[in-house]
Amino acid sequence: MRASLARMFAPLAAWLVAALTNPTRTCGPLGAWLVAALLALSGPAAAQTSSTQAALLVADTVFVENGDRLVAQGNVEALQDGVRLRANRILYDRASDTLVIDGPIRITDASGTVLTATQATLSQDLREGLLTGARLVLDQQLQLAAVEARRVGGRYTQLSRVAVTSCQVCKNRPTPLWQIRAARVIHDEEARQLYFDQAQLRVLDVPIFYVPRLRLPDPTLSRARGFMIPELRSSSLLGFGIKIPYFIPLGRHQDITLTPYLSPETRTVELRYRRAFVNGDLQVTGAVSRDTLKSDRMRGYLFAEGQFDLGQDYTLDFDLKTTSDEAYLNDYGITSTDRLDSTLRVTRVRRDSFTRFQLVHYQSLREEEDNDTQPTIIGDIRHERRLFPAFGGELRLGAEAHSHYRYSSIDVDTTDEDSVVDGRDVTRVNAAISWRDRWTLRGGLRAAVTANLWLDHYVTRQDATSDDTVSSAVPGVALALRYPLARTGSAGGRTLIEPVLQYGWVGGARMNNPNDESTRVEFDEANLLSLSRFPAADRREHGQTLAAGLRWMHWAPAGWQAALTIGRIWREEEDPDFTRSSGLEGGVSDWLLAGRFSHPVGLTLTARGLLDDEARFSKAEARAGWSNSRMDLGASYVLLVTDPEEDRDAALSEWTFDGRYRFDTHWTGSTEWRYDLADERLDRAGFGLQYRNECVEVEVSASRRFASSSNLEPSTEFGLTVALNGFSTGRSAKEYRRTCDH
Repeated sequence: MRASLARMFAPLAAWLVAALTNPTRTCGPLGAWLVAALLALSGPAAAQTSSTQAALLVADTVFVENGDRLVAQGNVEALQDGVRLRANRILYDRASDTLVIDGPIRITDASGTVLTATQATLSQDLREGLLTGARLVLDQQLQLAAVEARRVGGRYTQLSRVAVTSCQVCKNRPTPLWQIRAARVIHDEEARQLYFDQAQLRVLDVPIFYVPRLRLPDPTLSRARGFMIPELRSSSLLGFGIKIPYFIPLGRHQDITLTPYLSPETRTVELRYRRAFVNGDLQVTGAVSRDTLKSDRMRGYLFAEGQFDLGQDYTLDFDLKTTSDEAYLNDYGITSTDRLDSTLRVTRVRRDSFTRFQLVHYQSLREEEDNDTQPTIIGDIRHERRLFPAFGGELRLGAEAHSHYRYSSIDVDTTDEDSVVDGRDVTRVNAAISWRDRWTLRGGLRAAVTANLWLDHYVTRQDATSDDTVSSAVPGVALALRYPLARTGSAGGRTLIEPVLQYGWVGGARMNNPNDESTRVEFDEANLLSLSRFPAADRREHGQTLAAGLRWMHWAPAGWQAALTIGRIWREEEDPDFTRSSGLEGGVSDWLLAGRFSHPVGLTLTARGLLDDEARFSKAEARAGWSNSRMDLGASYVLLVTDPEEDRDAALSEWTFDGRYRFDTHWTGSTEWRYDLADERLDRAGFGLQYRNECVEVEVSASRRFASSSNLEPSTEFGLTVALNGFSTGRSAKEYRRTCDH
């Protein structure tokens, strides 16, 4: 228990002893009451000590018997420091220096630990003694019912012929769902551990298995060394197996969890290491396997992530990933990602400045990608600062240095027997200076001006199709006009309609440097008014552009909100680096349509798409969600048209559905589906069902993954986890406690 019996009873015992050995001393109300009680020898009584932690004793009758025994009887109740004792009779015998307490006895401490008994004989210091008909409830969760309980050394409570359960036991269902019967249970209050002798697990009073010795943490212990909840798993690739985690705490700030995974097809050991530092935290996960899928070698993976405060507002965070082969993570159901990015980053964010140092390593798991010809190692240094000069407006200064490296050393324009070998390496340095200001003109018209100057320098190696070194200075200016129209309805609803028009000009011309970073362009409401919509500085838009848009927003009195954005761009000259699916190909862009809706009932809708003049979408995405206290449902749709310049020879069209629904207090179901509309096939499907009450948690799951690449095998997995709640704080389920029917 959280507080020992000695701590619970010591103030009461000390009070009884002091009252008997020095009945005439003055100690506030207790002294006067005790003298009166000794004179009257009977009658209702109440007492309170004058010590720092006041004690209160209430009884129908208090008297001294034979000069050696002090007796309080009849509805006896004692309170001290959050501990409450109720009994029928308390007797202190000075000759034997013992306390005899007649029940029914009930002791409750501030943490919720409850001890009941029919009778107790304890030493004066409560370090030794015997309780009969004892029942101990730890942290309002775990119940231990015993024929008798013995206090030993002030630290241990030894219970004999014990039944242990965390299930609610009622008159109409006296048999719990599960219980552990044991010849003896020892509760170590200091270590907060339970030791079982001759333990037998019973389900609905049917014996399941027997162990001669068993150790489990009590509910007040959050970190205990030992085995954790096992998981049964069946996989079409790895067969039927079991995972048995073993937790090892290493002091208060670090721990290791080792999980052997055994099946006919694999021998695997999984690892998780965690450590908390004063200025950050670290977690390492990994596994090593020997299986029949690739019997010629060891397989495995290693992930490490952490975050640290370096001082001076600098933050270090890293996320490192590596795996032995392309299929391992998919075979073992660790993650479905097809590219691993390892990142090391130092960042400082302040009100008027931003600094970042970043190093990234990519490992592609896709069959069609060769890690030798992909940008594998990428370094970035970036700094931005904003100033507010005396002449008005806002001045922004920025600088960035970037470099990416490929393992291949062959020029981009050479070929081998099978494919183009791309060994291009690029380094660039970019600086930007911009000034911007806004004004409100007559009639509510809003005007904004932005002036920019970009200074760029590029160095390219192992690419005979481009210049080795190029530099440029590119000016740009933009003038934007907005006319916000706001209206408030009689019922309190608010509506905003805002047309916007922007003229932009970017000077200079495109240099002969490769497009290595801006091959995928997104056109959305966030960059409708940008002077360049390329994601990186190796490409910039040039010439004159005109952007027009309309924004509509509404806030209803009922709490729902809606928004819609429409936009389009006209360009003086076509840009050949804009592909079909970017929506920016040609002199006039596709129509940008974006909307969102939210309702207080938990319903949310978002959609975005690019619509051409023939009313066809070149790119579209939508997401619908419904979330409340009982469910969390979501559905998504994605469309990408064919675009050879983005290495997409076939259209992509898929929808996904994921959801979680709570049928009642104890039952919860979940599901996940992904369907490829272009290929007309199911890509992934899964479901789960969970039952949870105050004493048990059962979860079953099934999933099917279909192969999307020839280096991955389709797989079907089934999982079963059964957990007994009530042992350690991690398995608390008080909120799921059932009630007894009367």
